[in-house]
Amino acid sequence: MYRFLLTRQWVILTLLSLVLIPVMIRLGLWQLHRHESRVAQNDLVASALDAKPVPAESLTSPGHEVTRDQRYHRVTAHGTFDTDHEVVVRRRTNDAEEIGFHVVTPFDLDDGRVLLVNRGWIPANGAQTAFPRIPAPPAGETTVTGRLMPDETTAASGIKNVRGLPPRQIMLISSGQQARSLGKQVLGGFVELTSPAPKDDTPQLISAPDHTGIGPHMAYTVQWWLFAAGVPVGYVILVRREARERRAAAAEQPRPEREPATV
Repeated sequence: MYRFLLTRQWVILTLLSLVLIPVMIRLGLWQLHRHESRVAQNDLVASALDAKPVPAESLTSPGHEVTRDQRYHRVTAHGTFDTDHEVVVRRRTNDAEEIGFHVVTPFDLDDGRVLLVNRGWIPANGAQTAFPRIPAPPAGETTVTGRLMPDETTAASGIKNVRGLPPRQIMLISSGQQARSLGKQVLGGFVELTSPAPKDDTPQLISAPDHTGIGPHMAYTVQWWLFAAGVPVGYVILVRREARERRAAAAEQPRPEREPATV
C-alpha cells in the first residue's frame, strides 16, 4: 500500500523534508548564537558602565584603537576645552529622533595631548552650510567624565564620510583626522561626556546605551526548532492520509463479475 512513496512526487517530497529538517535546526542554532552574543554584549556594556572611572590616558593613547572591552568604560580627564577648534558632526539625532549636530570639542590635557569630547546634541535650526551657535563649555581647567568610544567608521556605522563639507563640519568622529587637523597628538577614540552637566541642558548629553533588551532571537530559535519538529510530523500525516485515500479508492473499485461455471 505504501508503494506510492516510490513515485516521483513523493520522492521529491521526501528529499525536501530531509533537507528542511537540518536547515531549520541550523537556523535555530544561528539564532541561539545571536541571542547568546547579545546577552554577552549587554553584560559587557553593563560592566563597563558600572566600572569605576579611570584616567583616559590609562586606556587609550595616540593611534590607539578602542577595543570592544574598553568601549563605554567610564574615564576621566583634566584639562581645558579648546572651543577654537570645535567641530560639529552632521545629521545626528537625539532621543526624540530630531535631526541636528553632535558637538565635538578638543580637550587639551595637562601633558599637551588632546582628548576629543563629544559634548552632546544641538538642533539644526539654521542653514546646514553655516556653523551653528554652540553653548560654551566650562572655562578654565576642568575635570570631565564620560564614556570611552572607538573612532567612527563607515563600515561600523553605515555613514558615508562625505568630503567637501563646510568648515568645521564632519560626518564621522575620527581621532586620526582631528590629529592631522590640529597638528597635535590626539588620544585614540573619543569620550561621550556625562559630567559636568551643561548649562541649561544644552548641548543635550548623549544617553547611555540600552543594555537590557535581548531582542527576539530566542523566540526565533524556538520557532525554527518547532518548524524542524513539525516537518516529520507533517510528513507522516500526509503519508497516512495518502494511504487512507488510496485504500478507500481501491475499495470503491467494482470487482469483476465471476463467469458462470460451464457443465
